[in-house]
Amino acid sequence: MKRLPWLLLPISALAADYSSKLWILNHLHYQGDSITIIKGFLNLSLGFNKGAIFGTLHSAPEWLRVALFSLAGIAALIYFGRLFLADETPTLERVALGLILGGACGNGLDRILHGHVVDFLDFWFGTWQYWTFNLADSCIVVGAILFGIAMLRSRKAAETAPVE
Repeated sequence: MKRLPWLLLPISALAADYSSKLWILNHLHYQGDSITIIKGFLNLSLGFNKGAIFGTLHSAPEWLRVALFSLAGIAALIYFGRLFLADETPTLERVALGLILGGACGNGLDRILHGHVVDFLDFWFGTWQYWTFNLADSCIVVGAILFGIAMLRSRKAAETAPVE
């Protein structure tokens, strides 16, 4: 595997996430500020998440959040990074891992720079509002879905392989 071209995937995901958050922070200044993109469907709404997914742990003591997020982040970088760089990793898995790594680095960088994650994508479906999220979250979710598909494909291939 040639590593340099593959490293462009997580770096690009990180760069897209970082630049989108920089744009939002330059245009919206207070939590709750919003720009309507598609009325009744999509707003850009500035939010700060000190917690984990869906705001869990947001009220935990700061020292606990820092410790948990630091340990989890380092463990994820080591585990997913090792898989991402392994020569035997299939292409679909590598794409999935690159997105996961780029997204994790984007949210990790937010925690280092701001002490929280900057969220801004705010979708509505009728009267139901989805949790506000960012491009890093999107990369992680898409990467996880692709990784699941890759795992199912490899399992199916193993089940249908001829027995020697």
